[in-house]
Amino acid sequence: MTSSPPTPSWYARPASPALRCAPAPAEVRGFHAALPGYAPTPLIELPTLAAELHAGRVFVKDESSRLGLPAFKALGASWAVHRVLAERAAADAGAPAGPLTLVTATDGNHGRAVARVARLMDLRAHVFVPRGVHRRAVAAIAAEQAEVTRVAGPYDEAVRRAAEAAAAPDAVLVQDTAWPGYETIPGWIVEGYSTLLAEIDDQLAAAGVAGPDLVAVPVGVGSLAQAVITHYRSRPAGPGPALLSVEPHAAPCVLHSLTRGEPVSVATGETTMAGLNCGTPSTLAWPYLRDGLDAAVAVTDADSARAAGDLAALGVSAGPCGAASLAGARAALGDDKRRASLDLGPAPVVVLLSTEGTAANPGALTL
Repeated sequence: MTSSPPTPSWYARPASPALRCAPAPAEVRGFHAALPGYAPTPLIELPTLAAELHAGRVFVKDESSRLGLPAFKALGASWAVHRVLAERAAADAGAPAGPLTLVTATDGNHGRAVARVARLMDLRAHVFVPRGVHRRAVAAIAAEQAEVTRVAGPYDEAVRRAAEAAAAPDAVLVQDTAWPGYETIPGWIVEGYSTLLAEIDDQLAAAGVAGPDLVAVPVGVGSLAQAVITHYRSRPAGPGPALLSVEPHAAPCVLHSLTRGEPVSVATGETTMAGLNCGTPSTLAWPYLRDGLDAAVAVTDADSARAAGDLAALGVSAGPCGAASLAGARAALGDDKRRASLDLGPAPVVVLLSTEGTAANPGALTL
């Protein structure tokens, strides 16, 4: 079902989430820690934002440099490809196989991460890129020695084209969204993102904080949000923090789905938040989003641009998608009714996931 974006651009769950789920595999973080160049990304405290948002403390998880790339996506791509290769090795039982091609569709960051992993592992990569992705972001993917195919349609069309291409011999689809019949590899990608959340736990503990009261996460198809929900809804005691998803006004598929109570597709428009310009929630993520999020908000490109500028002034490099978390927190906490619906208390600890730096999508602010 395809429908128009909802108005107003806010959803709040009428009751606290009751979701409880199993945690991500413990070995994911050890795998990442063994990769060349691994280091936890910074969790930066910003008292200026705490004062503005009437919060106790505000922290930004800065993903502007992750495993040599300017976004968090390498965490999911590397773990998923590791699992793909392990499964193929077990299935082949030592028999020789042809050169493997990793195929994916991307709004920018995921495709570049898959291409980087392919290059480092002497594999091939074929990346399908939809309309609206800046030419310099496309060039960055090609610079990883990937074959790049431009698609005239939106993200969902690029995903369809990639899935068709991955049907070729010795090709595998490494896609960060799921649909019926294609959920195993997207699930591994979600598991890969768990390292980011485990780092936050350690960093908050080092700052003398038991845990966050609110986590704001940018959302495209919902895979990162699924990882966030899995992390905080798998804890044995307590309700955990309030979880807020943030999307562009041009592509609020999760917000609209939550409002309708069922997964729906929306017709997407142009947005500088290219990595969030997705029209359909991942089928794997949807049950987690439905049962695990506390609220969802859609923000404008102007909101994101203002947030990016303010973060830059505070020393944090954030692209439009990364800055969306601050824009969403402002939209949620700056409104008395919205704030009350989150039940945060007088001095909440807020964590904003800044999922990309300014280098992730060059030229996005002028798209």
